[in-house]
Amino acid sequence: MSDTAARTMVRTRGRRAYAAFGTRSSGTRHPLVATAMVLPLAALLAVVFGGWEAVVTQASSVAVMLGR
Repeated sequence: MSDTAARTMVRTRGRRAYAAFGTRSSGTRHPLVATAMVLPLAALLAVVFGGWEAVVTQASSVAVMLGR
């Protein structure tokens, strides 16, 4: 019985800590927010590894596909 109570306390503390950081419990994120988070890293990796042309080609292909 006390084992269950201890687990419940741990879960409650975890939820409070999770809520303190302002994150939603559903775990979903708006696509524009996710894009804004990923684009700087993607650009940095493209520049560092010299794949800028490939990134531009892929981005234009996706833009054409979304434009349909």
